[in-house]
Amino acid sequence: MIRIALRTLRFHKGGFIASFIALFFGAAIVIGCGGLFETGLHAAAPPGRLGAAPIVVTGDQDHPGTGGDSVFTERVHLDASLATTIAALPGVADAVPDLSFDATVAPGGGTTAPVKVSGHGWSSARLAPYRLTAGTAPTGAGQVVLDARLAAKAGLTPGRHIQLLVHGGAKELTVSGLATGSGESDALFLSDQQAGQLTGRPGKLDNIGVLTAAGADRGQIVSEIKKAAGTGPVKVLTGDHRGWAENPSIVTDSSKLITLASVFGGLSAMVTVFVVSSTTGLSIQQRQREMALLRAIGTTPGQLRRMILGETLFIAALATGLACYPGPHVGRWLLAAFADGGVVPDALAYRAGWIPLVIGVGAALLTALGAAFISARGAARTRPTEALAEATLQRKWVSVPRVVFALLFLGGGTTLALVTANMSGPTAGSTATPAAMLWTAGFGLLGPGLAKVITAVLRAPLRALTGLSGRLATLNAKARIGRLAGAVMPVMLATGLATALIYLQTTQSSGAEEAFNDNMRADLAVTSVSGGLPLSMVDTIKNQPGVGAASAQISSLGYLEPKTPPSQAAIDEGDFEPTEMPMQGVTAEGVAATTAFRATTGSLATLHGDSVALPVSRTGGFHLGDMVPMRLGDGAEVSLKLVATIDTRRGYETALLPASLLVQHTDAGLVPQIAVTAAKGTDPGRLAQSLSALAPAHPGLSVLPRATVSAVHQSQDDTQAWMAYLVLGVVVGYATIALINTQVLATTERRREFMLQRLIGATRRQVLRMMTVEAVLVAVAGLVLGALVAVLTLVPLSLSVLGSPVPDGSPWIFVTVVAAAFVLTLVTTLISAALVLRSRPGTMVGLRE
Repeated sequence: MIRIALRTLRFHKGGFIASFIALFFGAAIVIGCGGLFETGLHAAAPPGRLGAAPIVVTGDQDHPGTGGDSVFTERVHLDASLATTIAALPGVADAVPDLSFDATVAPGGGTTAPVKVSGHGWSSARLAPYRLTAGTAPTGAGQVVLDARLAAKAGLTPGRHIQLLVHGGAKELTVSGLATGSGESDALFLSDQQAGQLTGRPGKLDNIGVLTAAGADRGQIVSEIKKAAGTGPVKVLTGDHRGWAENPSIVTDSSKLITLASVFGGLSAMVTVFVVSSTTGLSIQQRQREMALLRAIGTTPGQLRRMILGETLFIAALATGLACYPGPHVGRWLLAAFADGGVVPDALAYRAGWIPLVIGVGAALLTALGAAFISARGAARTRPTEALAEATLQRKWVSVPRVVFALLFLGGGTTLALVTANMSGPTAGSTATPAAMLWTAGFGLLGPGLAKVITAVLRAPLRALTGLSGRLATLNAKARIGRLAGAVMPVMLATGLATALIYLQTTQSSGAEEAFNDNMRADLAVTSVSGGLPLSMVDTIKNQPGVGAASAQISSLGYLEPKTPPSQAAIDEGDFEPTEMPMQGVTAEGVAATTAFRATTGSLATLHGDSVALPVSRTGGFHLGDMVPMRLGDGAEVSLKLVATIDTRRGYETALLPASLLVQHTDAGLVPQIAVTAAKGTDPGRLAQSLSALAPAHPGLSVLPRATVSAVHQSQDDTQAWMAYLVLGVVVGYATIALINTQVLATTERRREFMLQRLIGATRRQVLRMMTVEAVLVAVAGLVLGALVAVLTLVPLSLSVLGSPVPDGSPWIFVTVVAAAFVLTLVTTLISAALVLRSRPGTMVGLRE
């Protein structure tokens, strides 16, 4: 039967090609997503600027006792004395200290626009390595060496003067030399002493590059370094993990990639299962007459099953085998897109082995064979005479397993809808997306019955509007309800997913924007391109005429530690789970007038020194006056007095800390933004002009109106939204391919039917009219079911995010999705039918007998 199966494939090119396309694209997407997931797990980052050091020592960004599940978002620094200790270890040739800071080269001296740069101490130049190509090393306090690429871009040469905006101030420097190396192209180097002063962290280092002696055992050196570091937050890196030291965000953002790949991969896998099973089932269903004839001439049920499974296995193996080539390229392309969008660092390297290939190929193969087995089982169990009747009329569509699984999927969708409606807004999308797939799967299993109901509702209007063509179309739909359902389901999948996922993103973006605008009560925001403003600038601004209130705004992410410290055993086993807590550093005297934060107990005016105001929902048994154990963004352990509790919007809970405390534990050590409220009777526009007069004394200072601040925040959300749309585009694009694929298959496999109509006198135009009505029926049925999927997904989400059942977003999104699905269905059906009708009737009627 396997030989027969292979020989029969050439007589079913349409089904072969349709199944091949569905399997090929589905496997490629799943393989790409699996590669992203493995890349996130490896978090490999080949070193650039530190590449000459085989061993790099840096701060440990992992929260102790969490096994790497919780990480610190601010850099954890090292004591400078550790470099001396490491340099004295056996086998170590040198331990090179590394300091980095962000800065901006101001316009002038050869530059016409501000240039963002990365500054370092000169000692670390040997770690790239960099070498001087012109001039001398920076030995004095006012000297700087530029990367030759940066100098060429800025038009600078040795001897030229630049103004460096750094750490909230401006430094006049002279270009003493140029250097070339394999590090970043925007690098500049100062003397080690001056670099330490500019970072504002004397006695602290970012990294230590360890150069080993010839023939030394690096494994032994790593062990000795760990012993020397003791129990401090130190991590020793080798190989591709050395890039973590250059960019600690790799540690934090690789987990984002894992989450993103999991969601995207799960959604893609579910869509692949749906599309492949639907296409394979429809392809086999189109051959019911052939299988009925085989049963009638004595083919046993086992032989029929082996033939169908053999055909499917051959097609699936060929398609998934070929998909192994583009699959990794899909993963690399997605990773590059995520890096361009700022979701993950561009230093993160794509690393994927054989596991994603096995998962992608296995998922597609199992789905195809499962769909083929179910279809073959139904055909094989039917008696020969009943099989012929069934092939003619397709009367049976319902079965106990189909109904049971449909109810399970619909029950799961209902459960997730209830969960979504009761979740906080920012996290509601995590359950809304799988809910959409469960609704789709449930309606897909009940597709023939739902299509039958929709056809019955539309029968009278279609006949009234289209006459004989409508009558023939509705009779065809009634007689071949399984075929109709097979054509409707891809339309439902594409429209349901597109509508649900697009409005899901617009609704969540709207919720985030609404939360930000509700909390922003200031009229102006003062920022600086020099990396931030010194904390003393808050008082300077507050004392300006026309200023009603001013408050620092410093954002970070820390952890609320449990009231009862965890046991050492829990820490050693990595079972400790601290509560993640967004933090905002504020000025006690100005926070009430510049934000919507209000104390429900205690007073925000007492937010000084080592104190904290916690959201009511996160107090965890603490009361006013209690000392709250916390970890700040750089891992520092603090015990803060609870002076107030605040009522915040669900999902946007934030702990308030004194800016003077939090600023010391951020990478920049500066205030990124100062919120300013105008005094009563003062025009915010004039106040902005007045505050702008401070710019000469504080180079890089800028004053932004409230609308601009909101727009900047929205643009940051748009970046995240763009990534969601990219994921959506791939998934919906695949669903759209399936839609076109299925419509072509469902139409081209009706050659015999069309030719019989032509032989009894129907013209090509009459057949095309009938197919137009059928296409409209398929499109309307699919759009109705797709809209139902979208409504059941979006209403709970909107209730959670916006407090309203109506999602946010332009109505033109829905109009565009509906129009695109309708046009695609109509055009692909008519083009396929027109191509079939080009054949001569007499030569096609007996082709499949």
